[in-house]
Amino acid sequence: MKKYYIIIVTAVLLSSCNKWLDVKPEAEITKEELFKTESGFIEALNGIYTSCAIDELYGVELSAGLPEVLAQNYHFEANDKDGYKQTSLYNYTDPRFIDRKDKVWRRMYNAIANCNLILENMAKSTVPMTQVNKQLIKGEALALRAYLHFDLLRLFGPSFVSAPAGKGIPYVVTFSNKATPRSTVTEALNKMVADLTEAKGLLKTVDPILTAGYKVGYPGDTTSKELSAPILFQQNRRHRLNYYAVCGELARIYLYLDKKQDALANALEVINAQKFPWTKEEDFIQADVTLKDRIMYPELVFCWYDDWYKTIYASRFEAGIAGAYIKGDAGDKLYEKGGIGGEDRRFKQWFLLVTDNSMVRYELQKYKRDKDTNKHPFVHPAIRLTELYYIAAEAIWDTDPAKALEYLNTVRTKRGIISDVNTASRTVFIDELVKEVRKETYGEGQLFYLYKRLNRGILQETGAVTNPSDKVFVLPMPNDELEYGQR
Repeated sequence: MKKYYIIIVTAVLLSSCNKWLDVKPEAEITKEELFKTESGFIEALNGIYTSCAIDELYGVELSAGLPEVLAQNYHFEANDKDGYKQTSLYNYTDPRFIDRKDKVWRRMYNAIANCNLILENMAKSTVPMTQVNKQLIKGEALALRAYLHFDLLRLFGPSFVSAPAGKGIPYVVTFSNKATPRSTVTEALNKMVADLTEAKGLLKTVDPILTAGYKVGYPGDTTSKELSAPILFQQNRRHRLNYYAVCGELARIYLYLDKKQDALANALEVINAQKFPWTKEEDFIQADVTLKDRIMYPELVFCWYDDWYKTIYASRFEAGIAGAYIKGDAGDKLYEKGGIGGEDRRFKQWFLLVTDNSMVRYELQKYKRDKDTNKHPFVHPAIRLTELYYIAAEAIWDTDPAKALEYLNTVRTKRGIISDVNTASRTVFIDELVKEVRKETYGEGQLFYLYKRLNRGILQETGAVTNPSDKVFVLPMPNDELEYGQR
């Protein structure tokens, strides 16, 4: 994706009543000038995607950073270079933790403000637009607004299972400096569903990814048609909140709301479309790094395009014992190396065994970028095809356990695990599902949200469990938000 103008909201905490908004894109174009053309609307929307891929959000922090630390997926020494040790101990008074989570809050509401700015200008615009682009722009802006609010809720609000009527987050739908009251958890989730449902309707008739000719694949692959649209805006739909990504996000939120049938319906819409092919084993295990696919790119329903994370990777995951890693014995247990996971291709391809100073550890290889001539663009997974299988499995268990096991075992088989899960116990099934999600999404920022949704204890590398509690699951809101009436 090309770099476009980013609309910068210099005062980004919209709920703080005394903070005024000053909007100015990088190229000194005013918002009035920007929204005078169809291309201006497109540039504004592309700017939101770019702003979300910065290292303070999905470029690092919300993918391989903060949620992974909270989920106990990394080991840290006391002097870790990125200052995550105290966060891993759930010390929410630590200054570096406070700085990180406050930046997430501000940047996310910045992006939400820009979604609202686009939507409000579209509502009153008389700018000539093609119907396809008009619906794509509005649909994606609505979907982005819901997506960003959901992750804010999953971090800063109690879970639905814990406190459905509890105070959640401000669900901001206007571009304004006026305070937005906090919605309850249920109210916020229902607003997300409304935004996504409208987005789904807008995208259903125009999204190029729905056409038979749109083939998912790698750049340069003659069978791939992701770059064949006549204009750039309609290409690489998986780098944007496309129709199937909206279905995936709806499936997530419906499951969060414990509306299993709605979650299942949306998950199956993605699965049954057969739009996203399983990654070929030879691509995943390829020795030639220029032909290797570590991320399993064809299976990504939605991903954040990021061209600069490769400069951060080495300092975070190849920094020795001062970096983020998993101890050898913990990694072996996670992937069940001595048993059914011995042939798990994810374990073999995503982790490098390192021994130094008598310490055996594994370094994460999932985001390693050996050369710029890799098989696919550098991206961060946001919604995987496999997640839709997990959602479908959990959602259908109560009515059809055999089908639930089939969905779960399909993923395991594709990853090289030849032994199926076979149980009549829901408890055992959920245990296996959680283990599978942890293996599949390691380093992607999803496991913490799963623990929270299920109100499940967090497994530590020692084997001990941190009991489920809002003291762990609910991150403190920024102090200035509390000061300006958002208690």
